Amino acid sequence: MTQRFVESSDGVRIAVYEQGNADGPALVLAHGYPDTHRLWDGVVPLLADRFRVICYDNRGAGDSTVPKRTSAYRTERLADDFAAVIDAVSGERAVHVLAHDWGSAAVWEFLTRPGAANRVASFTSVAGPRPDHVNRYLIDTLGRPYRPRRFLQGLRQLGQLAVMAPRSVRVKMYRANAVRTIAGARPDDRDLGVDVPVQLIVNARDPYLRPSFYDEMGAWVPQLWRRDIKAGHRSPASHPQVLARSVIQLVDHLDGAPAARELLRAQVGRARKPFGDTLVSVTGAGSGIGRETAVAFARDGADVVISDVDVTGLEETARRIVAEGAAAHSYPLDVADAAAVEAFAERVCAEHGVPDIVVNNAGVGHAGFFLDTPAEEFDRVLDINFGGVVNGCRSFAKRLVERGTGGHIVNVASMASYAPVNVMNAYCTSKAAVYMFSDCLRAELDTAGIGLTTICPGVVGTNIVDTTRFSLPEARSHDVETVRGRARKGFGVRRYGPEKVAKAIVAAVKANKAIRPVTPEAYFVYGAAHALPPAMRSAARGGSVM
Repeated sequence: MTQRFVESSDGVRIAVYEQGNADGPALVLAHGYPDTHRLWDGVVPLLADRFRVICYDNRGAGDSTVPKRTSAYRTERLADDFAAVIDAVSGERAVHVLAHDWGSAAVWEFLTRPGAANRVASFTSVAGPRPDHVNRYLIDTLGRPYRPRRFLQGLRQLGQLAVMAPRSVRVKMYRANAVRTIAGARPDDRDLGVDVPVQLIVNARDPYLRPSFYDEMGAWVPQLWRRDIKAGHRSPASHPQVLARSVIQLVDHLDGAPAARELLRAQVGRARKPFGDTLVSVTGAGSGIGRETAVAFARDGADVVISDVDVTGLEETARRIVAEGAAAHSYPLDVADAAAVEAFAERVCAEHGVPDIVVNNAGVGHAGFFLDTPAEEFDRVLDINFGGVVNGCRSFAKRLVERGTGGHIVNVASMASYAPVNVMNAYCTSKAAVYMFSDCLRAELDTAGIGLTTICPGVVGTNIVDTTRFSLPEARSHDVETVRGRARKGFGVRRYGPEKVAKAIVAAVKANKAIRPVTPEAYFVYGAAHALPPAMRSAARGGSVM
């Protein structure tokens, strides 16, 4: 890192630091208060190979001059500092910018000046609007009480600003701009508009600026991308990988590369279906619930990664996905093989990116009393039904967390997870394990903004009856097909197809539903299991198709 000083328009000396790829495009990082250029310590290493990275200390911070006058900290003066820095480090070449907090406010101010579009090639703004943006938002929301929802949003935002102010009165930055922010004259729309491509990183847990504040930014920025992340105000420190990846994807696209799926999803105003620009992974997609779920997501705009041990079944599923106008990526996979699942996840993420939604659906049926079930058969059911879910979550959840932009996991359990049945011990146990595992994992992933839904279908007509193994006493081993026929008849009478489960899965993801029973009996038994557990245990002793 090299350090030098540049002089702003009012004589303030600004400390400037440069590192990274000397031949790469210039990327200027601007921080807020009370930080210094060290705010970007986690971000710079992720960008240094690609960019010539320039950081600087704002006036009043680090090695830069500390003016005594409060008026020296107006956003206009900060914009002058930014102008001085880019003039010194880039000459006539336009720079890309990543800015946070008051650093971002300064760049917004600069971008409204004549000729700014020739100096800045792109702007990624993190938690830092221009004071006039805040003023306009408060006027538009609080000035229209006949729109209750928007009025309450504005009231809550004003309350957050009011709470913030007392803690910040010692900082000249807030003194210099607070009155203008809250009570300044309403600016003309032309004073807020910018012609530079802008990318917003919206921190959903920011205690100062609510996400709804950014909803109208599209009116002022013709080229706008928005990424909402589950982060607090200091996302440069907590989510450096998200900020770095966002900048790289935007710059690559502006340089002519096809837009990454994440960037497409972030583009404001882009027409898309509910799951457009989304990647979904579904295991057990060769038939039944898995196939219908993959097709349902494709119908709503998603591209789908499908996997199964049944390669022939995958081909039919892929054909149906393509017929919906989506892309299908097929992989043979045994979910019980942890190493294979990890290799599968690595390959999928390398070739297509981290899936936004992961559906762990693959499973097998089994019926038989515990004392009649061989140990290896019991273990097989657990390895596939429970182990497959664990393997899928282990391999994809960690990648979703590392990506830092949330996501959703769906684990397919069963009504059997909360309904004990004496002749389905292995199956019920495996699904109950999925249920509890999902409850625990949901709590763990919540802080990363990753949702998790447990799906609990009841009696659904799929080919699971045809593939179910029956463990009968040796004297009755010849009755397997008879028992299978009875089960098949019972499922047929129910007439509840897998497409209805798929519909429930898609709806549960949209609503971020934690537990979703499917079929009327699944709902009834769910209520009974929680209200009358002794009755459920008593019912478990009853008859069966066996």
